[in-house]
Amino acid sequence: MPSTQHHRADELESAHWFKSSHSGGQGLECVEIAFLTDQTAVRDSKGAGGPVLRFPAGAWETFLGGVKAHGGRGRELC
Repeated sequence: MPSTQHHRADELESAHWFKSSHSGGQGLECVEIAFLTDQTAVRDSKGAGGPVLRFPAGAWETFLGGVKAHGGRGRELC
């Protein structure tokens, strides 16, 4: 029986990634997102083979809600 970690790696490998509608058009600040079975995965499109952030179910919506509550501002809030 495959481990959960192995199953998640397989799911990530076959995931359908799409660019955020807020990514810059010049390819300098592109974020890609993939919806998995019980997670949302986020990565830098320039480094597709690099690290991936995985948000548990519901956490991605909470994150987006926080961004929207602040008018879409991000960097200036840090």
